Amino acid sequence: MNGTRGVPLSQLPSLQLQMGSMSGKSMHEFEDESLASPMAFPSERPQHRSIAVQELNFENLKRRLIKNLKIVIFTERINILMPCGPAAIIVNHLTAHHGWVFMLSLLGIIPLAERLGFATEQLVFFTGPTVGGLLNATFGNATELIISIFALENGMIRIVQQSLLGSILSNMLLVLGCAFFAGGLVFNNKEQVFDKSAAVVNSGLLLMGVMGLLSPAVLYYTHTELHFGKSELALSRFTSFIMLVVYASYIFYQLKNQKASYDHENEGGNQNEESGDDEAPEISKWEAIIWLAIFTGWIAVLSEYLVNAIEGASIALRIPIAFISVILLPIVGNAAEHASAIMFAMKDKLDISLGVAIGSSTQITMFGIPFCVIIGWIMGTPMDLNFQLFETATLFITVIVVAFMLQDGTSNYFKGLMLILCYLIVAASFYVHVDPQSVGVPPGE
Repeated sequence: MNGTRGVPLSQLPSLQLQMGSMSGKSMHEFEDESLASPMAFPSERPQHRSIAVQELNFENLKRRLIKNLKIVIFTERINILMPCGPAAIIVNHLTAHHGWVFMLSLLGIIPLAERLGFATEQLVFFTGPTVGGLLNATFGNATELIISIFALENGMIRIVQQSLLGSILSNMLLVLGCAFFAGGLVFNNKEQVFDKSAAVVNSGLLLMGVMGLLSPAVLYYTHTELHFGKSELALSRFTSFIMLVVYASYIFYQLKNQKASYDHENEGGNQNEESGDDEAPEISKWEAIIWLAIFTGWIAVLSEYLVNAIEGASIALRIPIAFISVILLPIVGNAAEHASAIMFAMKDKLDISLGVAIGSSTQITMFGIPFCVIIGWIMGTPMDLNFQLFETATLFITVIVVAFMLQDGTSNYFKGLMLILCYLIVAASFYVHVDPQSVGVPPGE
């Protein structure tokens, strides 16, 4: 009764009634709270929460997966060729018809090479310039290097040499020629310009690469080896190390210059901000890494079928192995570079087109070829830098022609047309060229 002390007796019943209703209400509230409280049913609420969280995570994962598939797989029209890869594997196991296996593998690798370039570009958004440069150097010509490694494993040294040589010729003549031609048609009322100093540096590296390939060939054909059969191989491996050191120095020099120019542009303020707003990553960093691994692995699988079918396809399709290695394989590997170089040229961004075409040729010359020599050394396969006289002479003339085209720092559709026609001459030359060291020469050749 301490709670009612000082209250008039006349108001006591009403006060008790009021307190009763309040206590009843508070009891109901307590019961409701106890129903909702985790103390009442300790085993049910955490379980419901965990199920809800799992369902939420599953829905998020499902949405991201659908978004990724839409962006990476279903956006580009060229991806319609992706079913050719599984079809090549099925045809190989059912019929073992090398001609069909080769063509289907070739078509199946084209969209994978393009999507590999896309995944690399997306990953570069999340890295600094140094890591981005290394990624481009590693994955820019990944298709050619994967095909070369499988060919080396099977002892097909000439196919490796010719495919890498064909990649250089394709980039310098066909890719650059199409870029100049397309850009010249779009901007036919003016001459497009590009950074002449960068072109001169790349031309110098290509000439140095030609010197590295020319020395073992001259040593072989003049019969001036100190130890016959050994000096040529030893010179090739030593030269390969030198070329790799030069290429690493070039990457460092290029990245340092790019960083300096980037900092200089940042001082201007608005220009960089406007250019930076134009592009943004379409997928996250880890999604790019996952797609990069998927496409690299799938290219490796198809490359094995492709390499194993080359000799049989040469006989079945009556096409010389030299033509397959120098012309057909590089066109597949350079599909991504071909499309992007033309696209940038049509946007009047010739410096980027030049970096794609000539930069890729420099990568193959100063990194891809020496890398394969070292890998062959590790595998016990005696690959050297003697690309034979016909191939080396073709490369030397090509580098000279392109260097003359780039010396004035301008381009037009006529220059592009000349480069394309030069590539047709090279393609015709290798179609009638019989390599005595290759096997599987078609009958009647």
